[in-house]
Amino acid sequence: MDAFYEPLDDDRFASTGHTTGPWSDDSQHLGPPSALLVRALQRCAPRPEAVLSRVVFEVLGPVPVAELTVTASVVRPGRSVELLSAELAHEGRPALRASAWRIVAGDTAAVASDAGAPPVPPAECEPMDLPEHWRSGYLAAMEWRSVSGGVFTPGDAVVWARPLVRVVAGEEPTPAQRLFTAADSASGVSSRLDLRTWYAINTDLTVHLHREPVGEWFALDARTVIGSSGVGVASSVLHDERGPVGRSAQSLFVRER
Repeated sequence: MDAFYEPLDDDRFASTGHTTGPWSDDSQHLGPPSALLVRALQRCAPRPEAVLSRVVFEVLGPVPVAELTVTASVVRPGRSVELLSAELAHEGRPALRASAWRIVAGDTAAVASDAGAPPVPPAECEPMDLPEHWRSGYLAAMEWRSVSGGVFTPGDAVVWARPLVRVVAGEEPTPAQRLFTAADSASGVSSRLDLRTWYAINTDLTVHLHREPVGEWFALDARTVIGSSGVGVASSVLHDERGPVGRSAQSLFVRER
């Protein structure tokens, strides 16, 4: 199995073991299903001249490691700006929904902002340490390089990641699909809590992009803030090897195990 999903037909997919999250063999990490929905958004009434500018995912429940159905539609058509929607379901039960703004690209190179430089290149970074019992499923299907911090190093973190398998078998993933396999991991790599004794579960993921991503490697410059009432926020600047491409945010449900 060299992919997160095996296609069964145009909108049905069999989940492989590469999608499995670290907490249960029965449910997926949110990275692969996010990438699968981005694939659906990119293929929905495709417009080569348009780019995704913002994608919001609402987590409706655990995504099982099972057969999934994916649908997508144009909610609000437009000449320059469109609103898209996509949904992932198992046996008729929605598990993940996405909405996205798609904008027709234009030439703003003359007024583009200097968003900053990328972190230290991944080739110059050490592999991120993972506990032995977490070296399978999704975490093993990704290559992780740490600039600073990481899982089980409490606090802010800068981590590079790239998928080692395809999103859908037989297809070359787009850079955006690769980015979204990693974007949901910001809360994990920058956790301020010991994940073995605390839950910090995100209920959503929002990603804003100011340019199209390129390449295979993507960095999360991530930080997490925990409030006093069981709620937290994880945010990240997202980079490819050319520099920042956008930002992400996640709401967190925080409880002691």
